[in-house]
Amino acid sequence: ESGRAPEEVIVHHHVVFWTPNIDRLAGGGVKLTQHLAAAPLCTPSRAAFLTGRYPIRSGMAAQNQVGVFIFSASSGGLPPSEITFAKLLKSQGYTTALIGKWHLGTNCHNSSDFCHHPLSHGFDYFHGIPVTNLRDCKPGEGSVFTTAFRLLVFIPLQVLALALLTLAGLRWLGLFRVPPALIFSLLFLAALVLGLLLCFLHFFRPLNCFLMRNHDITQQPMSYDNLTQRSFLKDNICGPLTCGSMRVNHIPVLVKFGRFEHSFFSLSGQILDVLDELKLANNTLIYFSSDQGAHVEEVTVKGELHGGSNGIYKGGKATNWEGGIRVPGILRWPGVIQAGLELDAPTSNMDLFPTVANLAGAPLPEDRIIDGRDLMPLLLGQSQRSDHEFLFHYCNFYLNAVRWHPRNSTSIWKAFFFTPKFSPEGANGCFATHVCFCHGHSITHHDPPLLFDISQDPRETDPLTPTSEPRFWEILEVMQQAAAHHTRTLQDVPDQLSPGNIIWKPWLQMCCSWSGLSCQCDREKEEGRGSH
Repeated sequence: ESGRAPEEVIVHHHVVFWTPNIDRLAGGGVKLTQHLAAAPLCTPSRAAFLTGRYPIRSGMAAQNQVGVFIFSASSGGLPPSEITFAKLLKSQGYTTALIGKWHLGTNCHNSSDFCHHPLSHGFDYFHGIPVTNLRDCKPGEGSVFTTAFRLLVFIPLQVLALALLTLAGLRWLGLFRVPPALIFSLLFLAALVLGLLLCFLHFFRPLNCFLMRNHDITQQPMSYDNLTQRSFLKDNICGPLTCGSMRVNHIPVLVKFGRFEHSFFSLSGQILDVLDELKLANNTLIYFSSDQGAHVEEVTVKGELHGGSNGIYKGGKATNWEGGIRVPGILRWPGVIQAGLELDAPTSNMDLFPTVANLAGAPLPEDRIIDGRDLMPLLLGQSQRSDHEFLFHYCNFYLNAVRWHPRNSTSIWKAFFFTPKFSPEGANGCFATHVCFCHGHSITHHDPPLLFDISQDPRETDPLTPTSEPRFWEILEVMQQAAAHHTRTLQDVPDQLSPGNIIWKPWLQMCCSWSGLSCQCDREKEEGRGSH
């Protein structure tokens, strides 16, 4: 339609994206139509992507409800012992850079040891956000902590208020002599709870929503004005270079009042243009993906549904339904990978590790299990099948489902050991809690497991039964044996997302300068002025 923005069409309260640059990227490369995240949450998925290993192997799979890092001053993170593909490439003479979101920890013991920082994991350069992009980072967008506020603040305040009113009534009726110290204690507790809430609301954004360049904070709190362009276009493309991670795909960055505020899709086109201009396209492997499916439960402070769409697929972020783990998978390498191919074989974001290692001539580590598989035989047409016969889907620490693509069959079986309880009933997500959880009363266990044939039922609407699938028990037996064998390969490792590792620790807090009892600076703006 005439007059529309070059990258979008607005339809009522929904944004329908017209993405010629992504189409251009896909048309010039290979589309993996069954590409899967190794976890349905940012932190574990990114750990798997960088290491080629299921996140449970590195301790990046939480055993409690909080499955990602929330605070910049947490002590957990990707262990220094883990080998990322950036480390392998660096050993082969590559200059490595990470542009965008990290979300795999920063410090261990003090605010400047940077034990989990990208520069400690093989990257020579980092420019982006160390934690994540919660809606709390953007003024006026509300909070993801609403449920926590209700449980930890509003309910205790109501209980304290009721206690005070009861004591006042008993005293007025002369039924009970209320010690003044008791009244004072209850009032002090109420003031303390309210004060902690106000402090959290005031300090969360500056302490957790900031930009870094290498080890230095450049903007605290971060501004969303031209964030995408500032973070990426100012960084020169120089070779050899690996990993421009622009996977900052949380709702507040992208959507404002129903419009696409920071045009990531436009930026994708600019990157392709620069590669063509510098005549680097034929020497550059581009990988385009996401770390999980869209967050369907995202609701604005006005109650408007701003969650993303996962198309025909069920569920979304934090679930192992297809909507939570089936992600875009595009690889482009002109002159090497045939343009316009579509491959339906199951592949994983863990596969980038062995693929990149092979291309760079770096031997894979022999002291650990690598779960990813080299994609090049598939991409070059040397093989018609993925090397993944089985893939295991974790919900945090817990083995949630198994996917099986038998060697001599076109069927792709998927068995769930448990599924999340969507709320309200009939919804396509866990709207009551803003995100689905992985254990306890939040899930429904299935015995026998819930079985689907994804090749015939990608929407996962019709679970199979012994009646509808004559080999039902035989299929489940094979998948349960595979799960048991996989489980035996796991080793006990420290839980990086334990409560002690994810809580806020004052001595780990990074701050560019204390001003007005808040961390505040804007070196990005100062550098921008100096560049003109």
